[in-house]
Parts: sequence; C-alpha cells; structure tokens
Amino acid sequence: MSESLAMSTTNPDLQIIPLPGNEPLTHALAEQLGAERLELEHRRFPDGESYLRLHGDPGSRSVIVVATLDRPDEKVPPLLFAADLLRDLGAARVGLVCPYLPYMRQDQRFNPGEALTSRTFARWLSNHFDWLVTVDPHLHRYASLDEIYSLDATVVQAAPALAGWIAREIENPVLIGPDAESEQWVSAVAEHQNLPWRVLAKKRHGDREVTMDLPDMAGLESHHPVLLDDILSSGATVAEAARHLTRAGFDRPTVVVVHGLFGDRARELLRHAGVSRVVCTNSVTAPESDIGLSTLLAPAIKAHASQ
Repeated sequence: MSESLAMSTTNPDLQIIPLPGNEPLTHALAEQLGAERLELEHRRFPDGESYLRLHGDPGSRSVIVVATLDRPDEKVPPLLFAADLLRDLGAARVGLVCPYLPYMRQDQRFNPGEALTSRTFARWLSNHFDWLVTVDPHLHRYASLDEIYSLDATVVQAAPALAGWIAREIENPVLIGPDAESEQWVSAVAEHQNLPWRVLAKKRHGDREVTMDLPDMAGLESHHPVLLDDILSSGATVAEAARHLTRAGFDRPTVVVVHGLFGDRARELLRHAGVSRVVCTNSVTAPESDIGLSTLLAPAIKAHASQ
C-alpha cells in the first residue's frame, strides 16, 4: 500500500534501517523524518544461520531499526544481531520501531511450569535497544509496557487511523466489538468520529470454539456493522460475531483490525462466515493492509530520536 508522505527537512544525524520485509513503511518514515536510509543485507548460510552486513556507516549517529515482528521466531535473531552490529560500528543510540509487538499473551502461568515469555522477550529487547515505539500492544494483565520493559517505550494508538478509514469508506457504520477485551479499541475509534458502538458477550471454549450473545441493537438495524478488534489471528471470534450479526438481519459486516496476523485458515473462516471485507493497518504486511500508520508513528519516533 502507499501512504501520503509529509516531507521533512533532512536530518543528517538520523538514520533508518528496515529489516527485510519492512521497506515500504521504512521508506514512508524516512521521508517524514528526513532520515538517511541504510541497507541491511541479510541472508542465511546453508545451515540456516544468519549472515548480516550493513551497507553504510552509522558513525556516532542515532539509528532507527524498523521491524514488525509477526511470526517472530524467524525474525528475532536477525533483529538482535542487527542491534549489536550497529553498536559495534559506532551508533550512538539504537531505537526500535516495532508496529506489531509479539510475545504479550503469556503474561502469567496458566498451568504449572509454563514460561513467562512476555517477560523474557521484554528483557531481550530492553538489553539491545535504547527505546521502542510500537502500536497498540495486547496489554491484558499488564497495565503498561513499563511493567516488563526497562527501555523507554511509547505506545502509539491506531484509533485515529482506523476511525479516518471507516469515516471515508463506510456509510452509516456501527462499530461492533466481538468481546469485552475489544471494548477499549472500539470505544476509542468511535469517539474520534462520534459513531455508535456495541460490544458482544463472548465465552471461549478453546482456541477455535466460541459462543457469544448480541447486545441490544435496537435502532441500529439500518447501520452497516463494522467488527473491530486489535488482533486477528485464528479469526474464530470475529467469524462467530459475523454469523450472529447476519443471522440477526444485519448486512454482511466489514472487519477492521489493527494487527492482521491471519493464522492458519483465518481468511477462509471469515469468508465462510459472511464477512464482506477485511482491512488492517500496515503494522503487519498483508494484502489487507490498507490503513497506513507512518503519520502516527513519526512524531513518537522524532521525540525519541531527538533525545
């Protein structure tokens, strides 16, 4: 997707590097920040180990690494290697722009002996980077990232971008949250455009099986339902919500999410559930990534880079 670019004056002390797959967002951010782009060569040896080479000189400047971390297990080692490489070559400060921040779900031991991977991952990033900018992390039992991250972290809210897209693209919308956890995002997006919103009651019976009840939808029958959530992974919750809405006589809903992870058969599941369209931000690269975030990310990045 393309984003409208707000040109900035060149900042000779600021450099930006994309990890492979993050080039479009990095280009948009470089234009808005006036940052010099450096290229990071990354390939794998025959045994699967990573090879990295930086094309450019970070000198003693501030360097931004752009890396969204969906499917993180294959991306994290090159990311940490890149941070160490930049410091070895003289970078004064190394920041991370990570629109999708993984390893947030395991925030307590649900069963004896489970790893608290959210805390371990937070230590890894905190030990390698000076600051972090991310978008709507899935905070559940943590009040903020500061509980587990020791670096300077800024959370950017995607609500303005989602609200703007819905206002432009959807006529007479009503925002629907598929469960109680989604209420914080639904209410924030609705507030930006003064839109009606409701939240369904959900009960989960496993990774893919959920049941839910519709709230009172009186007076909203002529509105187009927009199912809104922060993360779409298996798609089971959103699919069940879509079936409830269509059975209740509403139009086939549009699904709008912040982070489109699309695990396994998610797209097929949503199609069979009667969803008319799925749209997400470019926090994750996907065919559905039609909502750009660079204009929201740039001010937070500038604030960190100027320190």
